[in-house]
Amino acid sequence: MAQVTNTDPPAAATPEPVPPPPPATPPPVVPDRLRKPRRPNRWGGCLPWALILGAIAAVLLIWKFPSLKAQAELGSAYAARVGCSCRYVQGRSLESCQRDFEPGMELVSVAEDPATKTITGSVPLLASRSARYAGASGCLLRPED
Repeated sequence: MAQVTNTDPPAAATPEPVPPPPPATPPPVVPDRLRKPRRPNRWGGCLPWALILGAIAAVLLIWKFPSLKAQAELGSAYAARVGCSCRYVQGRSLESCQRDFEPGMELVSVAEDPATKTITGSVPLLASRSARYAGASGCLLRPED
C-alpha cells in the first residue's frame, strides 16, 4: 500500500455530495409591544403648518397691499416735495436734505435731475413721485405721476 501523508491525501473516488441549503423560513413575528416606534417623517409634521402659515401670509399681503402702496405713494411724494424745497429754495445739498426726513423713511430714496430742477422720491417696486422747482411758486408735485 502506498504511503499517505498530510500533504498528499489520497484522491476521493467520488466527490462528496453538498448538502442542500436549509429551507427558507419566514422571519419571526415580533409583537407590537417589542417593536421600536417608527420615526416620523421629517416634513410630516411641519409641512401642513408651513403651508397654512404661507397661505395666511399671502392673504395678509394681498389684503394690506393697497394700504402699503398708499403709504409708499405718500412717502415718496413727501420726500420729493421736501427734497426739492430744501435743494432749490434753500440751496442745500441733497445729502443734507435727506437728514430732514421723518423717522421711518429709510426705504425712500431721492434722486436729482439738475437739468429740469426735479427731485424724485421713490420706494423700490411700489411708488415714485417727482417735484419740480417752479421759481416763485416754490416746488410743485408733478401731476402726471
